[in-house]
Amino acid sequence: MHLEGAVIKEQGQTFAVVVVKRHITDNRHEAAKASQNFSRCFPGMPIVLMSQDSRGTPTYFGRRDLANFLSRVSMNRIPWKRYTFN
Repeated sequence: MHLEGAVIKEQGQTFAVVVVKRHITDNRHEAAKASQNFSRCFPGMPIVLMSQDSRGTPTYFGRRDLANFLSRVSMNRIPWKRYTFN
């Protein structure tokens, strides 16, 4: 499996951000299921999902404090990386 994401360490917190399609973050049930699935890739880390609309505006789904933090961070400051998992 391949995914685009980032591991962020900020203010004593380490968490993962995973890029998903917009329909995932628009549906709470799908987003919760995706977060649970991605937690296997990033054990012990809170997961925040990120999608973008047609203008590139991000939407975050996850712990409220982490989503709020990310909403104030420029997308180009997030250390995006392509991950490969078996």
